Amino acid sequence: MSTQSFHPPQRTLMGPGPSDVSPRVLEAMSRPTIGHLDPVFVTMMDELKDLLRYAFQTSNELTMPVSAPGSAGMETCFANLLEPGDTVIVCQNGVFGGRMKENVERCGATAVMVEDDWGRTIDPDKVEDTLKANPNAKILAFVHAETSTGVQSDASSLCALAHQHDCLTIVDCVTSLGGTPVQVDEWQADAVYSGTQKCLSCVPGLSPITFSDRAMESIQNRKTRVQSWFMDLNLVLGYWGGGGKRAYHHTAPVNSLYALHEALVILKEEGLENAWQRHELHHQALRAGIEAMGLTLVVPENERLPQLNAVAIPDGAEDAIIRAQLLADYNLEIGAGLGPMAGKIWRVGLMGHACNKRNVLLYLGAMEAVLNGLNAPVKTGDKGAAVAAALESYSN
Repeated sequence: MSTQSFHPPQRTLMGPGPSDVSPRVLEAMSRPTIGHLDPVFVTMMDELKDLLRYAFQTSNELTMPVSAPGSAGMETCFANLLEPGDTVIVCQNGVFGGRMKENVERCGATAVMVEDDWGRTIDPDKVEDTLKANPNAKILAFVHAETSTGVQSDASSLCALAHQHDCLTIVDCVTSLGGTPVQVDEWQADAVYSGTQKCLSCVPGLSPITFSDRAMESIQNRKTRVQSWFMDLNLVLGYWGGGGKRAYHHTAPVNSLYALHEALVILKEEGLENAWQRHELHHQALRAGIEAMGLTLVVPENERLPQLNAVAIPDGAEDAIIRAQLLADYNLEIGAGLGPMAGKIWRVGLMGHACNKRNVLLYLGAMEAVLNGLNAPVKTGDKGAAVAAALESYSN
């Protein structure tokens, strides 16, 4: 059999990411490829950095995309700020706090863990106690929006605690950027990373980062070289730094950067506050429909992340079978649980371009039909109750 061109099906992506990509972003990606040192491209790079400063709500000079996905943004932060023998306080209430711990240890540093239950926010009191007990700690690292559980923690309070104890902060905003308030300068966060495939509605493969002056001073005063050549910001800034002249570091993903530029233009056109309000609006409608089906959200209301909804799987319901049927019958993708929440939750994303009324109603109608068709052990009530509840939420 001869190999032919690959043509994927048209899916609706309502999982933990990637999210649906705006048609404008896909069009931008198809534009002619030019050299990554072309003067026209360099001008676009400067615009892209300004747009990222808007998204992050920062004036940080070092604000740029890493040419790799969010995990590389995470590693860039740890590799540049940590040296062997450093102590880092790492908060874990889900999968991605655990990945922070891995980064700390691979840098030859020591991770002191502050652990909270999966599905709950990071406890500032525990963090404060740990900071007091570890006066030699250099960094406090935490996840603002935990994608594995749908929990949002109080970044402002955690950053304030870190500064009181003369610690730098590393903050994971992969799922929050563009969907809920990320205010880097107001928080006084030091190193923040995100991803393009969540609420920015861009293609996967880039990681926006921003570093404060305090963080840059720490990097410039290192006693050892950054262990990663590719992620060494002292080298990367020769390419992404200011001014028209750029030094070759790596071949940038030109067309993906077009896509990110367009995604950020769309975000600025909508306005950050409007984007935050849109995610909350559709989250509330989704919540109303989920509860009308007899299902529940596992995260307490004041700790929920609007763009990532963790829905408890009822006892006796077949997780994989239900997700597979949603995909087969409705071309609708939702996410499974991870770690100790595997088989216990569905992760339903409402991110960026995918966060809209059509998708909310599609998910609710499809899930209700699948649960009823499989005689799942959940009281779904009257047919159409979920969609009706969402529509009532919108009307209110």
